[in-house]
Amino acid sequence: MMTYTLPELPYDYAALEPVISGQIIELHHDKHHAAYVKGANDTLEQLAEARDKDQLGGIVGLERTLAFHLAGHVLHSIYWTNLSGDGGGEPGKDGAEGELREAIDEHLGGFEKFKSQLTKATATTQGSGWGVLAWEPLGQRLIVEQVYDHQGNIGQGSIPLLVFDAWEHAFYLQYKNVKPDFVDAMWRIVNWQDVAARFGRAKAAGALV
Repeated sequence: MMTYTLPELPYDYAALEPVISGQIIELHHDKHHAAYVKGANDTLEQLAEARDKDQLGGIVGLERTLAFHLAGHVLHSIYWTNLSGDGGGEPGKDGAEGELREAIDEHLGGFEKFKSQLTKATATTQGSGWGVLAWEPLGQRLIVEQVYDHQGNIGQGSIPLLVFDAWEHAFYLQYKNVKPDFVDAMWRIVNWQDVAARFGRAKAAGALV
């Protein structure tokens, strides 16, 4: 059976300082993200065993557990490449970044209004979760989503392009309980080239139905 693997970071632990400390990145990637990968693989094994033995009485819990760990793995894999020590600012107005910028203007009222919405969505997530800029393929438009845990409260089929992690393990060692300060700082390390590339691939995939 194919298994999920923890992706390597595209930079050193300290590459995102001072916005995110190297200690946080190391713990976040090597411990928390790794736990989601292991959880997804373990749950797939349990599901395979349940199928083989025709013992599916615990299917509800297993499916929920798989969704939790798998979505955590997916979102974290996007998160690492969404960030860069050379990032920040706004998406450019040429090439792929220009196409992303035009879509933000059209669907979300311009960059500053989009920035305000995603910031608020991330900072006000109740408990653990994410703020997400996503491509919604049925309506062919950008949307901002507030994701609970890793997988709750999302549009079916929406494709994450830019994800802000609002779980405490992403910031607490550095920002304590002041989540809004962390979210504000995140804009200084957004890798707009990666976001624009994801946008291009999502649009090219076509409509969902």
